[in-house]
Amino acid sequence: MPRLNAEELRERLARDLPGAALAVAPLQVKPPPAHGPKPAQLVTADTLVAPEKLIAAAVYLRDTLGYAFLSDIAVVDYLTDGVFELVYRFYNVEGGPSLVLKTRVPRDRPEVPSLTPAWPGANFHEREAFDLYGIVFTGHPFLRRIYMWDEFEGFPMRKDFPRQGDKYIGEDE
Repeated sequence: MPRLNAEELRERLARDLPGAALAVAPLQVKPPPAHGPKPAQLVTADTLVAPEKLIAAAVYLRDTLGYAFLSDIAVVDYLTDGVFELVYRFYNVEGGPSLVLKTRVPRDRPEVPSLTPAWPGANFHEREAFDLYGIVFTGHPFLRRIYMWDEFEGFPMRKDFPRQGDKYIGEDE
């Protein structure tokens, strides 16, 4: 069973998929005031890929390295930096540690290619990210809301979504 770490994955992607792996730029993390006055910089050791190379990198993990199970897709909202970071976690069905691919898209135009046509297990994860964060997955066969009702306005998991005064509470009373 393969046991790759993030550094080895970046090296293999650089060799086999030129232009897929990106240099990881630090993100500004602004902690809440109660946790201290100093903003921090966050640098991760995971593999950051260009959004346009995401499908090729994911298929490479599956077909070449044997990571055939996409466990989840998580979204992190870096409001200060104006980006969403999508975190894709893959496992090899024979066991071993997971591999993580990350990609970043701007908050004002959050668009990334859909893995669903090549990886059907991504379907509900992508719909969830669309519904809660507003990320558009181009090429998704049925990109519709999955939790919120169709008339709901906005994306409730974004850090800038209003936390009070929900216009939907008490409308029917």
